[in-house]
Amino acid sequence: MLNKVPEITLFFWIIKILATTVGETAADFLNVNLHLGLGGTSVAVGLGLFGFLVVQLRAKAYVPWMYWVVVVLLSVFGTLVTDNLVDNLGVSLEMCTAVFSAGLAATFAFWYVSEKTLSIHYIHTSKRELFYWAAIFFTFALGTAAGDQAAEGLQLGYGISVLVFGGLIAAITFGHYVFKLNAILAFWMAYILTRPLGASTGDLLAQPVANGGLGLGNVVTSSLFLVTILALVSYMTIFRSKVAINAE
Repeated sequence: MLNKVPEITLFFWIIKILATTVGETAADFLNVNLHLGLGGTSVAVGLGLFGFLVVQLRAKAYVPWMYWVVVVLLSVFGTLVTDNLVDNLGVSLEMCTAVFSAGLAATFAFWYVSEKTLSIHYIHTSKRELFYWAAIFFTFALGTAAGDQAAEGLQLGYGISVLVFGGLIAAITFGHYVFKLNAILAFWMAYILTRPLGASTGDLLAQPVANGGLGLGNVVTSSLFLVTILALVSYMTIFRSKVAINAE
């Protein structure tokens, strides 16, 4: 089985941040604008995620559109899990952050003990792919809780939160390229931080001006980012096809 995940390029990070932003705004759109409620939205997204994840797991190689559909749905689902815990069950953002941090740490620990690596360059067995998607889920749920805690719990505001998380990612990038920070560690640190960055960006764009946002709304923000993701994934799919044809 060939590697099931994309190479880490600039396109990867752009689409990842766009996907995490959609996770925040799409969850709010389904919940509030379509009046599905947290329960109905969670069931609908959960069923869709399960179906596409099964297709992804059965594939023998990386397929751009399939992979990114799962990422977007996981982003939405991770947001919903955190929202359900906070809004319906009364769990604090601090507790959610701690629980999801522990879940992510446990996933990494079991992954490393089993496979002796956390590298995403060799996701070519079913076991490694399951570890990979479990880690991705926890990064989304953790990022939602941490992003909300920073923007609301610590009252930083959406704009400041975007600058803080963006600055942390920039610092990790600088540390990797200048001070030779371990590539695997740098990747996962940046990956985790893209979720609160995306969540804060989504809220900054979609929330009303009175709440500290720019007032674009969930519909406009989600549509804009989904169209951009579609364009980039289509480009990568066509590019991969041309490369394959030329190789033959």
